[in-house]
Amino acid sequence: MDFQSPTGVFDILPSVPKDPWREIHLWEYVERTCRELARVYGFSEIRTPIFERASLFQRSVGEDSDIVMKEMYVFKDLGGRELALRPEGTATIMRALLEAGNFTPTHSQRYFYIGPMFRYERPQAGRFRQHHQFGTEVIGIAAPEQDAEMIAMLMQLFKRLGLPHLKVYINSLGVKDSRAKFRDALFEYLSAHRKSLSEDSLERLERNPLRILDSKDPGDREIVAQAPSILEFLRSEDSDHFHRVQDMLSYLHIPYEVSPLLVRGLDYYQRTVFEVTSGKLGAQNTVGAGGRYDGLLKELGGPDLASIGWAAGLERIIQLFLKEGRSDDATPDYLELIIIPLDEKSKVKAVQTVEALRELGVRSLVDFSGKKLKNALTMAVQSQVKHVLILGENERETGRAKIKRLEDGVQTEISLTEIDLVAKLLKGKEE
Repeated sequence: MDFQSPTGVFDILPSVPKDPWREIHLWEYVERTCRELARVYGFSEIRTPIFERASLFQRSVGEDSDIVMKEMYVFKDLGGRELALRPEGTATIMRALLEAGNFTPTHSQRYFYIGPMFRYERPQAGRFRQHHQFGTEVIGIAAPEQDAEMIAMLMQLFKRLGLPHLKVYINSLGVKDSRAKFRDALFEYLSAHRKSLSEDSLERLERNPLRILDSKDPGDREIVAQAPSILEFLRSEDSDHFHRVQDMLSYLHIPYEVSPLLVRGLDYYQRTVFEVTSGKLGAQNTVGAGGRYDGLLKELGGPDLASIGWAAGLERIIQLFLKEGRSDDATPDYLELIIIPLDEKSKVKAVQTVEALRELGVRSLVDFSGKKLKNALTMAVQSQVKHVLILGENERETGRAKIKRLEDGVQTEISLTEIDLVAKLLKGKEE
């Protein structure tokens, strides 16, 4: 029987020499940085189920989108209900807030989430069938300055992680009316190049020609390079909104590039869209992206409130984090002490001591392996513990022992009854 993990998913472990990006201390560091950033920007965390009714995504993301038609994990439960593993976070957040009645038109609301998303895609570097996102949502603010702040927040995340050399691309999709006119013009242009389009783009031409603008096929890219620009179809108020976003980015000293070919794969986006890319990740180079979706809440049966958000892929961030040589910033939280008892009676004293130290926040454990002292010390060194305490009959009777710092071999005599002083010593806070 094959018990290997399914294709497109992976385990996150304490140590993965072949794939260090899957080591848990890196994930904890990045997630902690995300949470700290959300806190200073005034965001509250929200957690939703990993599966929802499939109709939620069909209505919000779009029935003709690639996500719904090709990538969504859909299944029926024992009650015959059609459910789907969440392919993205925004729709689930909106559903949760609508269900809870948590919308107050008089003030904005700011939420963030961290968790897994699921899409049935061809696994490749930086793309997995289960992937993880840190995302943000702001509800109730239509001002273009809010768009710029969201882009600034995304860039602040990368700054805190020490990730330079990233590019910001922005575009405006306008609203439904202007986008519909652009779609007609784009369809007419692309129809004249049917013979040269890729198979995927031919399929998208009838369903959603805007998705062809995002094609990675070299032949498609040559064709769309000469296609009409959506910026030519924007209403004056949409153009004004977009220019004010650009002005604010300039005031914030955030370099950006307007990319008329930038579209998002979700139908609910309108007006400002943006993405951040890295030149060090190959084809899958987007590390964060988002945009405005003012009509989504109303589409789901809620109030007509402006909304904007973005999501960043944790897998790609961590891989880029390693490529930039930042792994030293996320050093594993190694044990501060291992107590090695030399006999059965010493185990009792060792357990009493380690429990008292743990109450004071010292990461510590007792070696119950029963191995010979030399082998136990070897194992302690391999675990990269910071200190070792050997506890035998003499230590029990005198109430004193020596703690050895493995980094340099320095030994310090301590009293087993003065646990608070021992804790300070182990934490490097000794007087």
